Amino acid sequence: MTLSRHATRTRFAGPAVVTVAVLAAVAAMAAHATIGSAGDPGNVLVELFDWFTSPGNWQGADGIPTRLVQHIYYTAVSMGIAMLVALPLGIGLGHIGRGGLLAINVSNIGRAIPEFGLVILVFLIAGYGDLPILVALIALAIPPMVTNSYVGMRSVDPDVRQSARGVGMTGWQILWRVELPIALPVVMAGVRTSAVQVVSTATLAAYVGLGGLGRYLIDGLAQHQFTQVVGGAIVVALLAIATEAILGQVQKRIVSEGLTG
Repeated sequence: MTLSRHATRTRFAGPAVVTVAVLAAVAAMAAHATIGSAGDPGNVLVELFDWFTSPGNWQGADGIPTRLVQHIYYTAVSMGIAMLVALPLGIGLGHIGRGGLLAINVSNIGRAIPEFGLVILVFLIAGYGDLPILVALIALAIPPMVTNSYVGMRSVDPDVRQSARGVGMTGWQILWRVELPIALPVVMAGVRTSAVQVVSTATLAAYVGLGGLGRYLIDGLAQHQFTQVVGGAIVVALLAIATEAILGQVQKRIVSEGLTG
C-alpha cells in the first residue's frame, strides 16, 4: 500500500475521528459529573452497563431502536436532498469550468450560519415539525459536497479531456466516462464528510422537541441522568463510525481500482 493511499484514508477518516472525539468529550464531562456525585468511578461503568442492558431502553417510543431510526431518518432525508442539490451543481460547474468560485462561496454561507441558530429560526417561522432540523442539516451538508465535487472535476488532467475529444467523445460522454470516474474519490470525500457531520449535528433535533438520539443527551442533562447522556453519546459516536465505514465500502465498490492503487 502506498503512502498516498495511507494519506487518503486518513483524510477520509478525519471527520469520523473528529466527531467521535467531540462526542467522547461530552461523554467524559457527563461521566465526570456522575463520578463527582456518586464518588465511585466504578459506579459509572456499572450504571452504563445497566442502562444498555435494561429492556426498557430497547422498547417503546423512547427505546434505542426507535430513537436510532428517527436519527437515521433525519440524516438520510437531509443527505438525499443535499446530494440532489450539491452534486449536480458542483459536478456541472466543474465540467464547464465556469461559476465555480461563486457557487462555492454561496454554498459556504451554510458553514458560517450556526446550525443551532438556524434550527431555532426555522422553528419560530415554520413551527413544530421536521422542517427546522432538515433545513439546518441540508445547509450543513451542501458546502463540502459542492466544494469537493467542483474541485474533483477541475483536478482532472486537461490532457485527458483533450484525448477524449480527440477520439470523438461528446461532452456528455467525457463527463460520464472520463471526468466523473476520475473525480469520484474526491466527490465521495465530500459526501462522507457531510454525512458524518450530519449524523453528529442531527442531535439538535431534540432542542425543538423532535426525536432522534439527541433526546438522550437533552433529556438526560435536564433530568440529571448523566448515565443516559453518556449512553446516548456512545450510540451517536457508533452511528458516526458506522456511517463512515459504510460509505467507505460504497466508495471502494464504485471507484475504479486504478485510481486507488
